[in-house]
Amino acid sequence: MDTITTYTGLSPAAFFTILALMCVVYKTVCSMFVDPEPPEDLKNKLISSSAAASAATAANFSNQTMIPETVQLGDVTEHELRAYDGSDPNKPLLMAIKGQIYDVSRSRMFYGPGGPYAMFAGRDASRALALMSFDPQDLTGNVEGLSDSELEVLQDWEYKFMEKYVKVGQIVSEQTSKPTKNGDKVPENQNHDGAEAQ
Repeated sequence: MDTITTYTGLSPAAFFTILALMCVVYKTVCSMFVDPEPPEDLKNKLISSSAAASAATAANFSNQTMIPETVQLGDVTEHELRAYDGSDPNKPLLMAIKGQIYDVSRSRMFYGPGGPYAMFAGRDASRALALMSFDPQDLTGNVEGLSDSELEVLQDWEYKFMEKYVKVGQIVSEQTSKPTKNGDKVPENQNHDGAEAQ
């Protein structure tokens, strides 16, 4: 007990109170981003009771809004990603971090219309997350000029998203070319024969 007072300058009671509060805050914040793993005995009870409850659950779900099924999009431009901002309830709710697109439909209360993070939906919010900013100018995937600590914050966000949400695609740059008949690409301001369009 004297060691606690020597190293921290706090009484043992104050030290353990602060330690307990820190643990509670940590658990609370973590539970906001990651689904907790239920204890083994609770898992067994849930499995055994799920068969009996499935019929009632199916009836209840038919009256509620269903979460759209996760669809793998593949390569998507930033402009195409905007269509998945939650304004269409029939489309999944998507968000990107560092160019990787995640389906955040299961957290519609946070990222859907009216949610506290709705502005991030349908966008690459890398810079905003790294800066912990709600400034619309920071809603970009551009991470140039961020400090090491800001990049570390962004990496933590990415790990949380990788753990909680399904990756459904990645952002690719806007294409300024169109395919020719044989599949080659030419700039849009040129004809298929290579001559400049007037």
